[in-house]
Amino acid sequence: MNNVAFITGITGMVGSHLVDYLLKNTNWKIYGFCRWNDSLSNIEHLSSRINKKDRFELIYGDLNDLASLFSAIGTAKPDYIFHLAAQSYPKTSFDSPLETLETNILGTAKLLEAVRLTRPRLNPVIHVCASSEVFGRVPKEHLPINENAPFHPASPYAISKVGTDLIGRYYAEAYGMKVMTTRMFTHTGPRRGDVFAESTFAKQIAMIEAGLIPPTIHVGNLDSMRTWSDVRDAVRAYHMLVTINPVPGEYYNIGGIYSCTVGDMLKHLINQSTVKNIEVRVDQDRLRPIDADLQVPDTTKFRKHTGWEPAYSFERTMGDLLDYWRNKIKHSKGTLIR
Repeated sequence: MNNVAFITGITGMVGSHLVDYLLKNTNWKIYGFCRWNDSLSNIEHLSSRINKKDRFELIYGDLNDLASLFSAIGTAKPDYIFHLAAQSYPKTSFDSPLETLETNILGTAKLLEAVRLTRPRLNPVIHVCASSEVFGRVPKEHLPINENAPFHPASPYAISKVGTDLIGRYYAEAYGMKVMTTRMFTHTGPRRGDVFAESTFAKQIAMIEAGLIPPTIHVGNLDSMRTWSDVRDAVRAYHMLVTINPVPGEYYNIGGIYSCTVGDMLKHLINQSTVKNIEVRVDQDRLRPIDADLQVPDTTKFRKHTGWEPAYSFERTMGDLLDYWRNKIKHSKGTLIR
């Protein structure tokens, strides 16, 4: 019998790429967990499979609804769970801190509790996706950031991911569940939401090239240092995490190898544009009250355990992101400026 994967956050950038990867590289059956009103645009290329129930099905529910989680787990009977769902935008968390904390902390606890109460009938390998944002404001002397660096979260989102991280490890230690936690550093690529810096920059460039807006890019903090990786490398890492000697309770930093400031990333994108007179303007509404300004990972632990290495270059990732937005703008009937 083929293995079964259950993915929360299936309609997000990472969830949709994970489905693509698993369909191509495994023979697994895949269940995607999403809310009934989620946009399905990131998985619309898989509509035929969904309609035919060809290795990929959707299950509707909500992380904050324990009954729906019990039902979904009972239906899927998964061998592997990838918990990717979250309120994932740090800046939004300043405006909606309670929703962020409830979804990311209590939602994770409810999912793991639903699994715990089905044991020993079901005992899946579980990946809980935390975030590099848990490390927050890191002193330079702690770079690169390894797994034992202290947490100093700089947003309600980051605080919620500290909770996510600790809850995952608690269920492994207290109940012997096969839970592993990752702190993925900045990852991007096609289908990245336009509320994230590199994606809104690429979107604005595509709109400028299409003549939809003046040649001005609105930005937030350009001084933050980031290490960039590709979402397609990230989902390959997640598959390796759960299939290569999974160790319950372990936690790993995962990230790329190319580091630069957000400003330098923007310069790279502008240099790829067909428009050469683009102005950059700071928008106060795009600034966070505080920011995680040094995000450079030490990924030695994960690479040694799995043999994973990034395959996509920074240039390829940013080029594909820009082309994604060019194509989306070209075929759009109307585009929000944000």
